[in-house]
Amino acid sequence: MADPKLLIELDDRIASIREAMRNLTEQAAAVSGAASEDRMADRIADLERQLAVLQNERDALS
Repeated sequence: MADPKLLIELDDRIASIREAMRNLTEQAAAVSGAASEDRMADRIADLERQLAVLQNERDALS
């Protein structure tokens, strides 16, 4: 059985990344300009990678 504190920490980090992705998505909808859109897309892609890593860690522990 995984350490409950570790699971809580991973869940908190996952929630934080999801919230950041929601915020960036809202910002991206309001921003115009190719450079800004590219930066937002890059940041969202980075958060998606981080989220996948954390979810894999979480799945491996449960």
